[in-house]
Amino acid sequence: MTFTIRSKNNIWYGAFPTLEQAGFVHGCSCRLHGESDVVDGTLNLALHVGDDVTKVLCNRKAFAEAVGVDASRFTTCQQVHGSKVVRVTEEFIGSGAFDFANTIADTDALITNIPDVPLMLFYADCVPVLLADVATGAIGLAHAGWRGTVAHIARKTVRAMQEAFGTTPNDVLAAIGPSIGACCYEVDDFVRDQASGYEEFFLAKGEGKYQLDLWGMNAKQLVEAGVSVENIMVAGVCTNDNKELFCSYRAEQGKTGRMGVCLCSKQARQ
Repeated sequence: MTFTIRSKNNIWYGAFPTLEQAGFVHGCSCRLHGESDVVDGTLNLALHVGDDVTKVLCNRKAFAEAVGVDASRFTTCQQVHGSKVVRVTEEFIGSGAFDFANTIADTDALITNIPDVPLMLFYADCVPVLLADVATGAIGLAHAGWRGTVAHIARKTVRAMQEAFGTTPNDVLAAIGPSIGACCYEVDDFVRDQASGYEEFFLAKGEGKYQLDLWGMNAKQLVEAGVSVENIMVAGVCTNDNKELFCSYRAEQGKTGRMGVCLCSKQARQ
């Protein structure tokens, strides 16, 4: 099974068994069983959506305990729908864990080779791309909305891992988490015109409208970066179609929290 839903201490989250078997701790949070002023009773994990900070931090602690990471070491970034990748070194550990003001600014992807650092980004339809180097233990996590995708953020994150850690793309396990599917994601000519070389992922509906397959686009970029097709996993879960389980900005017309996706390497490797 490529992707599965787990529950621990009543906190539900999704996981990729192949990543777990390779020793990478991770989780794609579900919206169930939390506290939030944005949408009552949901597990909002983001500090930037106007929610009560105390409730968000309680939700993060519960999620961290369920997944098996230290919430005080959550390391996050601002997410501006760009393609900037930042290497997390010792001084960045814990950025944004308790206060949005000290998150890593103007960034949409993080990489690190330091063990026990849970990178965490936030999503409500955009595509989470998880990258794990089985040889070195280095990891990467990218936020790929349509803007980040057309700016090749998945490919750039793999290349950043190559430059920083000597990652060989063939050693990378890649996972594309729950996010809006082509079934529900309609875009226009403005988006298509910025995606030269990826026209195959736009299904024409007429009148300048298209169904966009962000999963396929990001998977193709990973292959272009040298990741083996066999090492790319796609959850295949559309957030818009499963709004009872995941946050969906589109399905909830903007009134929603954010699910968190975290990835952590438990030990350094040679």
